Amino acid sequence: MTPDRLFSLVNPLALLGWAALILVPRRAARLVPVTLAVALSLLYVVLIAVALPGSDGNFSSLAGVRTLFEDPWALLAGWVHYLAFDLFIGGWEVRDAQRRGIPHLAVIPALILTFLFGPAGLLTYLAIRTALRGRTTPMADALE
Repeated sequence: MTPDRLFSLVNPLALLGWAALILVPRRAARLVPVTLAVALSLLYVVLIAVALPGSDGNFSSLAGVRTLFEDPWALLAGWVHYLAFDLFIGGWEVRDAQRRGIPHLAVIPALILTFLFGPAGLLTYLAIRTALRGRTTPMADALE
């Protein structure tokens, strides 16, 4: 299997997870992000084990990271890393909103941004949560 072929398999899988979080949040919020994030994390570990030993790249400088990601397996590992973490955070956003009584429609923009731009989506969700503070608790407990 090539990195391109594996890329074409994991992307639709992650998209299904995001669609489930947006369209059927009550059913998907616990199972989908955790299950998919674990599966993607396992794949990530395998990809890193394949890519890192022979690489000239490293994480000690931007040039080292660029060199590392010149290898298609390492690049795919980086992409799978994003898929796993962003999906896990999206699941947390949905579960946290459900616990706090935040309407799901208010969370959807944050989910879309989390899918597309990771940290920007998390910040958006935290802003939504703060804006609806009558139904929420302060941002200080964001990591509970």
